[in-house]
Amino acid sequence: MSKKIIIIGTGFGALGAATRLLSEGYQVEMFEKRDKPGGRAYVYEQNGFRFDGGPTVITAPFMFDDIFEKAGKNRSDYFELVPCEPFYRIFNHEGKYFDYNSDEEFIFSEIDRWNPKDKEGYRQFMQTTKAIFQKGFVELADKPFLSIMDMLRVAPDLIRLKSYQNVYRYVSNFVENEFLRRCFSFHPLLVGGNPFDTTSIYAMIHYLEREWGVHYAMGGTGSIVNALVRLIEEQGGKIHYNAEISRIRIGSDRKVTGIELRDEFIPADAVVSNADVAFTYRNLIDEAHRKTYTNRKIERMKYSMSLFVMYFGTDRRYTDTNLKHHNIIMSKRYKELLTDIFDKKVLAEDFSLYLHMPTFTDPSLAPIGGESFYVLSPVPNLDGDTDWNETAEEYGDKILKFLEKNYLPNLRKHIKAQLYIDPLHFRDTLNSYKGSAFSVQPLLTQSAWFRPHNRSEEFSNLYFVGAGTHPGAGLPGVLSSSVIAENLIKQDLPLQKPA
Repeated sequence: MSKKIIIIGTGFGALGAATRLLSEGYQVEMFEKRDKPGGRAYVYEQNGFRFDGGPTVITAPFMFDDIFEKAGKNRSDYFELVPCEPFYRIFNHEGKYFDYNSDEEFIFSEIDRWNPKDKEGYRQFMQTTKAIFQKGFVELADKPFLSIMDMLRVAPDLIRLKSYQNVYRYVSNFVENEFLRRCFSFHPLLVGGNPFDTTSIYAMIHYLEREWGVHYAMGGTGSIVNALVRLIEEQGGKIHYNAEISRIRIGSDRKVTGIELRDEFIPADAVVSNADVAFTYRNLIDEAHRKTYTNRKIERMKYSMSLFVMYFGTDRRYTDTNLKHHNIIMSKRYKELLTDIFDKKVLAEDFSLYLHMPTFTDPSLAPIGGESFYVLSPVPNLDGDTDWNETAEEYGDKILKFLEKNYLPNLRKHIKAQLYIDPLHFRDTLNSYKGSAFSVQPLLTQSAWFRPHNRSEEFSNLYFVGAGTHPGAGLPGVLSSSVIAENLIKQDLPLQKPA
């Protein structure tokens, strides 16, 4: 007999879990609050331009191949991935840049332009991060940490790998030049962490990119979402849109019995939540049922920064500039700016930016002769006192003026489409607690066993996927969480195979 699994949300964690469970023979029904799938990867359209809500950096593409192979399909029949070259162009505050890709000799030549003495240090850095990558990603990313013993078993390795150091300090052990230190330590920001607080385990992201490359999905990240939705529907899964869940119902035996919509109860053998973990506990489960994740515990946890993201399209191309597909533009301040964002929670006068120009690779995202952009600025979450109703448009204009002055000539007169999302959007539309963009901050004390578990500590048939659970944010992390959820459900709710 089959068993019914309800999945809350349609982000990548949810989509990955859905198709994996369908491949195993479970019944799957998904419920999405918005009118389209994708969660944070929602696609916006305006005046002929298409904009990926995010994420835009595709790493570890084999994880998508695995999903389709498990369903007996070929990923390449559903969407096309192409490599980005270089992975990133990273600008300092003076507009000088550093490129990097998977070619070690090319990276050495780039390091040569900044500080030739750092070539040997970079070589040593890569050798040590290989061990971190092997332990942190290959061995542990798809393994659940459900008991303290799971943590104690890996503690000696974590100590040996210096996980008690933060990423910036770890990089600084090997690299002398300040700008190069920034180039090799910014990666925690991609998963919601401060490089000066985040455990050095996350230095493995740089190695992961070197190992499998940075890719782009033709048609945008939304093409991956659409491909997974198509696969799920081909497998018999059901997806409901404009279907906001009001409550997860708990039975007398402290098991989840199903979900409640506004006027309907839908029973299930298990529920998988891709909604923010803090939101799921605080808003979908009465506190009377919660012994571990009380409101007080949730409030005391540390959450990632938020983001201000502006999407804009122009009626001219900018391929004649210094910009590439992925661009990182760093402020003169590094640690001080991150302290403002993460610790002081104030909106600083300066900013660092990630500027995505997908039409560099794929002109189809804009009308002929146009360019599509996405510019992201890390900002404090809603623990800060910024009034985004008053501040957002002014902040966006400030970013556009900066880009026009330094990178995109005559930008504002060429803009033909423009919209933005801010911390209020993360809180009110994406249901992220405190408007955090990446859920629980990836500190050592909030990683692995210390992070909200993939199987709820409260209810034995409630499971979590996505950024807020183990192993964390970023596409490889959320896809790994879907593997963990699948394996736990197969273990907890095995299906009877035909004789």
